[in-house]
Amino acid sequence: MTVGTHLQEFHGLPVFDFPGPDAQVELPATDTVAWRISAPTYSDPGDELWGPQFERFLKTVDTGRVRALVVGGWDEAYENSSADIVTALIGANDRLTALEAVFLGDMTGEDCEISWIIQSDVTPLLAAYPALTEFGVRGGTELAFPSIRHTGLRTLVVQTGGLPADVVRGIVGSDLPALEKLELWLGTDEYGGDSTPDDLAPLLAGTAFPALRDLGLCDSVIQDAVAAAVAGAPVVARIERLDLSMGVLTDEGAAALLDGQPLTHLTHLDLSHHYLSEAMCERVRAALVPHGVTVDLGDAQVAEDDGDGDVWRYVAVAE
Repeated sequence: MTVGTHLQEFHGLPVFDFPGPDAQVELPATDTVAWRISAPTYSDPGDELWGPQFERFLKTVDTGRVRALVVGGWDEAYENSSADIVTALIGANDRLTALEAVFLGDMTGEDCEISWIIQSDVTPLLAAYPALTEFGVRGGTELAFPSIRHTGLRTLVVQTGGLPADVVRGIVGSDLPALEKLELWLGTDEYGGDSTPDDLAPLLAGTAFPALRDLGLCDSVIQDAVAAAVAGAPVVARIERLDLSMGVLTDEGAAALLDGQPLTHLTHLDLSHHYLSEAMCERVRAALVPHGVTVDLGDAQVAEDDGDGDVWRYVAVAE
């Protein structure tokens, strides 16, 4: 997923924008698309706000066949939290009986910068939909995720420019026995990302999420420390896809990763958006590619020297 464009596909379905009240658009069969419901984040008088649009959506489509919902922008998302959106979705759970997937906050920087999106406690939404198998959320400000039990969830994606430590602990402390994919954008402390590898302990120890096979710990300002922790983490032995992309990974972190437990069982390793030397890139390839591991190194980033001896490295997504 990228924050530069709106989702084009979600839950294996093409995303279809639910049209405005005056649009003359033929609607697709309800269960063949992921429905995107979005209101202008900078609304003008006369714009249809998210709540009324959602109510019109419920009256228009066959709600019992809706499989996936993408929540885009809502009115003043930089000031108003997603709490009302969560409440509205919960209130429709007796009608959205086939719902399998929700993405909350599909906004680009033009809509609302990722770290300006005001979220809320999203776990009541999961509780209201026990059959949900996929959930994604964008934006870490005021995001809450106290530990929960959910037996159906298979994919959880949390995209932020800074993921608070208490949210990380809530997620990894949850009982999610079916979870196969977990992707966390840890971000930077400048935007609230104050977690450390210690906060990931239940996850890295392999005691959480017995079905996990696809792990992403991304976009981190402490990517070297994350890589070092992953290098010795018991959970890695059963991971097939490992994503440490988008952060400030340097030769130190990559060396720790390679010097740790074998990674040759992986099918895919993503280290794109990194600060590795070409020599280290070659070392990574030589260690893994001959064993059939697909390695994504993307483009190397260049650290910035401010002229006073300080070197600056940046995560891919922050503000």
